[in-house]
Amino acid sequence: MGGPGRGRPPARAAPAAGAAPPPPPRDREVLAAIVFVATSGCTWQQLPTSSFGPSGATAHRRFTEWTKARVWAKLHRLVLDELGSRGELDWSRCAIDSVNMRALKGDLTGPNPVDRGKYGSKIHLITERTGLPLSVGISGANVHDSQALMPLVKGIPPIRSRRGPRRRKPGKLYADKGYDYSHLRRWLSQRGIRHRIARKGVETSQRLGRHRWTIERTMAWLAGCRRLHRRYERKAEHFLAFTSIACTLICYRRLAK
Repeated sequence: MGGPGRGRPPARAAPAAGAAPPPPPRDREVLAAIVFVATSGCTWQQLPTSSFGPSGATAHRRFTEWTKARVWAKLHRLVLDELGSRGELDWSRCAIDSVNMRALKGDLTGPNPVDRGKYGSKIHLITERTGLPLSVGISGANVHDSQALMPLVKGIPPIRSRRGPRRRKPGKLYADKGYDYSHLRRWLSQRGIRHRIARKGVETSQRLGRHRWTIERTMAWLAGCRRLHRRYERKAEHFLAFTSIACTLICYRRLAK
């Protein structure tokens, strides 16, 4: 026998019968937790519950649910709509490019021809003149850049304008010689999109640098989302979700200025 300061700690009282369960975390708290995982690069298990409220398991479950519901693409479009209504999007000149990163084996991965055949994925991106991402996609690292041009252009959503109807077509598209194919030039011309694509064996892509540096800067901004430094998600839809979150954050920072 001993006093309250000795021996085993006193047993906690059992919850009263019929007590209400704790309320589920609010969407805002879950969103903040998911954004933290995306920007910090931590695992779901490392999520500091004391700071955000929901546990890592809860945040991951909601992330999966929202990914299936295409919430991230819709959120990206909402921010683009607000930017477009304010006249913050410059459609006169857009650029397309891609970036590679290593990946574990999973959906949409492949041997990277420029990284000794190690498995990786690509992020494909179209940005407007100032570097804000309009359309994003992913593929295996062994997929040629040219194969992403049509899906990316088609993937630009109809975005609000300050005046007039919604817009989803750039005035001109800049690309390096990885996209130098006659069928792509014809396809763009048929849709009324002027193109400036470096020609193989005729000119270097460096001549387009004064126009394409903005998308290269955007690729560097994507690196601010540490979850994209290397692909750990086995499911392609989860990796695309983190990429969409990064693009949304880039656009939101412009909106918040």
